[in-house]
Amino acid sequence: MANWLDILILVLYIAALFGIAFYTRKRSKTVDDFLLAGKGMGGIMTAFAYGTTYFSAVIFIGYAGKNGYAYGLGSLWIGVGNAIIGSLIAWIVLARRTRRATHFFGARTLPEMFEKRYESKHIKLVCAVIIFIFLVPYAASVYQGLGYLFELVFGIPFWAIVLIMATLTAVYLFFGGYFATVLTDFFQGIIMLLGVVVMVGFVMNYEKVGGAVEGFKKLFADELGFFPAFTSQGGAPHGYSLLMLVLLTSLGTWGLPQIVHKFHTVKSERAIKQAAWVSTVFALVIGVCAYLVGCFACYIIGAEQVGALVASGQEDKIIPTILVEALPAGLVGLIVVLVMSASMSTLASLTLSGSSAVAVDFYKGYIKKDASDKKVNLLMRLLCVAFVAVSVVIAITRPAGIISLMSLSWGTLAGCFLGPYIWGLYSKKATKKGAYAGIVSGLSVTLILYSVSLILSHTGNAAAAGYFSPPAIGVFAMIASVIIVPLVSRFTAPPSSEMLEPLFAALTAGAEKKDGTGESAEENQA
Repeated sequence: MANWLDILILVLYIAALFGIAFYTRKRSKTVDDFLLAGKGMGGIMTAFAYGTTYFSAVIFIGYAGKNGYAYGLGSLWIGVGNAIIGSLIAWIVLARRTRRATHFFGARTLPEMFEKRYESKHIKLVCAVIIFIFLVPYAASVYQGLGYLFELVFGIPFWAIVLIMATLTAVYLFFGGYFATVLTDFFQGIIMLLGVVVMVGFVMNYEKVGGAVEGFKKLFADELGFFPAFTSQGGAPHGYSLLMLVLLTSLGTWGLPQIVHKFHTVKSERAIKQAAWVSTVFALVIGVCAYLVGCFACYIIGAEQVGALVASGQEDKIIPTILVEALPAGLVGLIVVLVMSASMSTLASLTLSGSSAVAVDFYKGYIKKDASDKKVNLLMRLLCVAFVAVSVVIAITRPAGIISLMSLSWGTLAGCFLGPYIWGLYSKKATKKGAYAGIVSGLSVTLILYSVSLILSHTGNAAAAGYFSPPAIGVFAMIASVIIVPLVSRFTAPPSSEMLEPLFAALTAGAEKKDGTGESAEENQA
């Protein structure tokens, strides 16, 4: 049962969230305010929003426990990949062009940008449907991870904590929109950085680990070093599986609408440079520390107990069990708030992306094109509540394995959007039919390979099925999308030059002459 200090920390955190909701209630009067915070967020605030959206309970509870145990120090490459590929390179390659493209088109969402870039009346609808369908189980996986943690630490029934978290998310989103989310992300990001460093310190110095030096010696002695073997022992090689995880969780962020959304909202290109480095450091600290804790699972709670949890499909309980065992009273509460912070930020971004897909892309785009800004704004708020409700229903049914649930959702979304998104920003030759083909190929690869994996598993061929794990399926879907878009575009008519020429002139424009404020003319105009 939880210590009174743990409960106090949790109560103070929840009170802070309600305070932010109250403070920001008047800052989301228009759709642009609610969804984009007026496109005026600074670099540091945007970086924290990016990082806290990136990492959730799925990372801390699902991925860190299972993969830290399976790959040892090799799992740290996932954190490194998240920082370098998923954060730094993503900001360098995508942020500036995305910001310029959305300003050029006046687009507020990724589907809206696709509609105008590819001059298609229906691509926005297709994207909106995919986003809503696949973000719901992603959000459910986050609620499920939180539920496991609170159930073990506080003794609160799983369904009760899921409902409490859902209510919190719905309240501060309904009243404050994206501005509330960014303020909350900054507050939660500080908690995450502090909490994860403290967590690693106590875990490394736990008596059964024996300190950093002794702990690393044990890992190397048990062949859990930095480079897992690519040889197979009855299933997919560890090296292969780890590579798929690194690619999915790093490159996959490039096609996720809730991540791309952060590039829309940053206020200037100077802020983009700042955000790139801050988010990279944030991802490196959070990612590496989270997986490092999972590495020592066998020594803290025993190899037999860890093995039993994995064998029974309860690997999501590895990290919560470690925390209860290794951390003193009060600190458990801090770490619970850490995981809750990561999850609440992710949930808010998922909810905004899902609700905007319906309100802006579907309702405003197809059902009632002349709908007032006030009506769309209200609808988006109500849809935030509806999105949360549907996610909660799925989470409470406890579908098996939050890792698989998250991986399939993440991989499908990235597989559908990565090709059309990148080629749309970088190639004049990318066409409407090429974009559609990229979306269809990503979705098709996911459905086909997932079916293959189920068939192989049910026919007793588990070794072959290991090559089609959810992370691997996501990676193959992304590869298909990136290849198919230019391939189909080569044989189809390009968009009109009337749109392409000014668009790419804006995307490739060099640094403008600075004015007295230090901002470029292009930035001020935007």
